[in-house]
Amino acid sequence: MSLHPSTFEYLKPTVAQQNKMGMARTYSANYASNLEQLLPDGPDKTYILRRVRETAMWINVALTREADGAPRKDGP
Repeated sequence: MSLHPSTFEYLKPTVAQQNKMGMARTYSANYASNLEQLLPDGPDKTYILRRVRETAMWINVALTREADGAPRKDGP
């Protein structure tokens, strides 16, 4: 598999993609907040919250790029 030449370049999201990103950020923040209240403090909680943050960032990639890194034209 080869990555698209623009994979690591800045890609300005479309307005529709920006709206979806905003929704996903809200969902991710709510999920993280609920987990923060539910889980006991410790390294496992820290790990989980960091993975939620990482997942939130990957959502943006999924919304803006195809699997090979090519820009998504119309969004999913």
